[in-house]
Amino acid sequence: MLPQTDVSRPSALPTANLIPRANNPVLANNQSGLPQQNSKEFLTAIEEEWNRKIDVELEALLDGMVDLVGLASIGDKDKFRIAQEAFQAQSRAESMVRAANSLLSITHSMKLLLLLSDEAQITTRRDEEIKVVQQEKEAARAQVVELLDQLIQRPELEY
Repeated sequence: MLPQTDVSRPSALPTANLIPRANNPVLANNQSGLPQQNSKEFLTAIEEEWNRKIDVELEALLDGMVDLVGLASIGDKDKFRIAQEAFQAQSRAESMVRAANSLLSITHSMKLLLLLSDEAQITTRRDEEIKVVQQEKEAARAQVVELLDQLIQRPELEY
């Protein structure tokens, strides 16, 4: 008789072949199986996706505000109508809170993308900006030297 324990008994997992096969034209030409696109197209697609998400959430917030203002009418109302409007206002407020939380989540994700993005591009932009600023500095320095030379070479006025 074998003793019973709660220890798991590891078993062999099925293996997968990750090498693309020559008879699959999609995988043979593209190692990832995804359609090929350059980085500009990829970034444009991601930007459009983020814009769509933001537009949907902002539309939900806007619709919620319009509905809440519409529900805030003053007039003769019975108890049923008041309870109905309270329920509508509460459900609309909940959907607005979800949309606001989603926007906060999108903002957080965008911040992380910025922080974890490709540093080479940021460094390249910074270096280009430094070159432009140095050129502007040299141009300003040359202009100051020229103006000083004009002031020094100007004959002194006699009183």
